[in-house]
Amino acid sequence: MWILPSFGIVMAVTSKPVWLEWTVVSLVKVLMTVTRLIPIRWSRALGKGVGRVLYRFNARMRRVAIRNLELAYPDWAPDKRRAVALQSVQSTVELLTEIGPLWLGSWSKTSAMLTVEGIEAVTEPLASGRGVIVLGPHLGNWELLGMHLATLGDLVALYEPLALKRVDRLVHRGRQRTGGRLVPTTPRGIAELVRSVRRGGITGILPDQVPKDDKAGLNAPFFGVECFTATLAYNLIKRSGAAAVMGTVLRTPTGFHAIYRATEEGVYSDDSLEALTAINRGVENLIVGNEAQYQWQYKRFRCRPQGPVDHYDWLNSPLIDEARVSL
Repeated sequence: MWILPSFGIVMAVTSKPVWLEWTVVSLVKVLMTVTRLIPIRWSRALGKGVGRVLYRFNARMRRVAIRNLELAYPDWAPDKRRAVALQSVQSTVELLTEIGPLWLGSWSKTSAMLTVEGIEAVTEPLASGRGVIVLGPHLGNWELLGMHLATLGDLVALYEPLALKRVDRLVHRGRQRTGGRLVPTTPRGIAELVRSVRRGGITGILPDQVPKDDKAGLNAPFFGVECFTATLAYNLIKRSGAAAVMGTVLRTPTGFHAIYRATEEGVYSDDSLEALTAINRGVENLIVGNEAQYQWQYKRFRCRPQGPVDHYDWLNSPLIDEARVSL
C-alpha cells in the first residue's frame, strides 16, 4: 500500500467547503504541471527549499525526525542527527515535487533516468510462476517504486482512498499509469490481492507503516528499539506463498536507482515475531548509508499497547539536544 506524505493537508480540509477542495486540487495540478516542465534537478531544488522552511517552522516534524535518529543512531553527534533530520524532511518534499514528471511525463522519459540493481530477485520468481511481494519502506521515492513494479508483472496494490474525492481521482490515475491496478484496503480488496499474487502476480507493501489497530501488529525490534510493526506483509506472504523481496528507489544526482534484494529466510518463519524482526532488519539494511532519504519525521517507534516509555512525550522525554533544536 503506497501512501503519499500529506503534511496534514488532507485531514485539514476534509470538513471544509467544496471551493477549498477545488483550490487544493488546482494548486496540486499547478505544482505538477510546473515540475513536469522543468528539469528534475530544479524540481528537487524546489523541494529542498520548501523542506528547509518546513524543518525550520514545523516543530513537530523536526522533533520527531531528531527523536527517531536519536533512537536509531544514539552514537551519532547531535549536529549530524540534526543535519540528517533536515535532509530527511527535504527528501520527503522532493518526493512531492517529483510527482509531476512521474505522473504527467512519459514513462519512457522516466525509465531513461532509472537504473536498476538486483532485478532478478523479482523477475526470476515471476518467470517460474511464483508471485512476488515487494517490501518497500518510506525510503527514497516509493511512488516510483510502485510504478516500476507495474512494468515487471501484473501488479495489484492496496489503496486507501483519500477523503478529498478530486485529489483521490488524481492520485488514482497517477498510480495506475504504468499498468498497475489498485484495490481498496478492505477484506474483499485484500482477498483480491492474494488471488492475484497466487496466480503469479506482484504487489508492493510499505512494511514500516504503523497500523492503528492493536491487533494488526506486534512490537518487534527496529534499530534495536521495540516498536509496533504491521503483520500485514507477513500474513500476505504466508497466505499467498509469494517470494518476498526488499525494494526501494533512491535518488541519484541524475535520476533514480532502484534496488531489489531477496529477503532473509526468517521472513518466511512460522513465528510471526521472528518474521517481523527479519522484515525490520531488511528495512534497516536498505536505510543504512541512505539515512538522508528515509522519512524520519514519521512516528515509527510507537508501541501498541503503549509501552513504559512514550518516545514522543516531549515533556517527560525531551530531546537530548532540546536547547539547540530551534535553529
